Amino acid sequence: MTSVEEEPSRALLAGASRRWVRLLPWAVAFVLSVALLPTTIQVLTADYGLNGGIASALAVAQAAPLLLAVVRPLQAWYVIFAADVAGALALLTVDFKEQLLWPFPPMEIVGYVGLCLALGLREPRRTLLLVWLATAAANVGLGFFAPNGTSAMNVLLTILSGVVLVLGGALRERYDAQRRLAEQETISEAERDRRTLLEERARIARELHDVVAHHMSVITVQADTAAYRLEQLPPEVQEEFTSIAATSRESLGEMRRLLGVLRNEEANGELAPQPGLTRIGQLVEATARAGVPVEFTPCDADVPEAVGLSAYRIVQEALANVVRHAPGAPTQVSVSVSVSESVSESASESGSQDSARLTVLVVNGPSPQPPAAPLEEGGTGHGLVGMRERVRLVGGTLDAGPLPGGGFRVAAQLPLTEKDFT
Repeated sequence: MTSVEEEPSRALLAGASRRWVRLLPWAVAFVLSVALLPTTIQVLTADYGLNGGIASALAVAQAAPLLLAVVRPLQAWYVIFAADVAGALALLTVDFKEQLLWPFPPMEIVGYVGLCLALGLREPRRTLLLVWLATAAANVGLGFFAPNGTSAMNVLLTILSGVVLVLGGALRERYDAQRRLAEQETISEAERDRRTLLEERARIARELHDVVAHHMSVITVQADTAAYRLEQLPPEVQEEFTSIAATSRESLGEMRRLLGVLRNEEANGELAPQPGLTRIGQLVEATARAGVPVEFTPCDADVPEAVGLSAYRIVQEALANVVRHAPGAPTQVSVSVSVSESVSESASESGSQDSARLTVLVVNGPSPQPPAAPLEEGGTGHGLVGMRERVRLVGGTLDAGPLPGGGFRVAAQLPLTEKDFT
């Protein structure tokens, strides 16, 4: 008879989250051992008339291994099963009252049932079946030597052990199924997060292609037409412009081939110019038409296209979250350019923007009447995952979280100069 347990040294219920559950098997085993040890000695000597030394040896063999059953129930069963059979044979040597149970007295039944519960919680079905068959075989075999004739009480241990083994096995399988389900949910959640991240990065790559491709196209056109716009260019300068145009066209080709890997069928139609700061006002108007009172503080600064696109997407997702999760909540949207206080006075006078930041702020209060279900099931992006990716893309920072009095706040700072990107 073998066991397939994966961690034989682990105690029963050792994986439970609560401490009292982990200690419960030890407490039950200790109580059973302490209670059954003297009880077995007393009953075997006083009621059954067995010799005190033999009764003590049987009591220790039948009760003490219950502590081992918390960690290794199958090994404990070998000892207790042999001790119970030996005890039944020992009782055949004495004359006891007919009304007393044989082959297994009551205290042996209690200990054996507790042992069967431990087996059910640890061992596989095949082992449990073999344990029950061994128990039934021992009961039937000893029945042929019954001193006072056969009785229905002789099969009591067989019935009780079978019921407890089935119950313990069912509990173990239910726990294993729940554990596997929780592990699968954790894996699925991690996979969803990773897929969301990859989808958002692919979307950012597609949008950046449109931004960068525009500049690369301008460079190509200017380099190709330089010989016609500028008179009397030296041959080496014309050759330089030709090299620049060729390199630009090659770079555009590489970008389009790379984008072909990232694009999917749904993205093939994304041919409209990418939005920027000037389009945020349209977002605010659309949100207001959806029933959300929005106050908007615009910014007319000239910012890099990548920064403007990131700012637009952050506001878009933040307002979509307001519509979905806090309909009707008063909302404030502001976009502004700020300069760090650490900038020196001379730098400020010279117009330097080494520490210039575009600050995007979306703050909403609690919804006046939270709905039973979200008003909008689908989103425009991937929530905070997409926001963080866009902020990281331009080297900025993002602070998003609930407010103490209710509502939510999204604050992003995006650098405006190439120095801040590095």
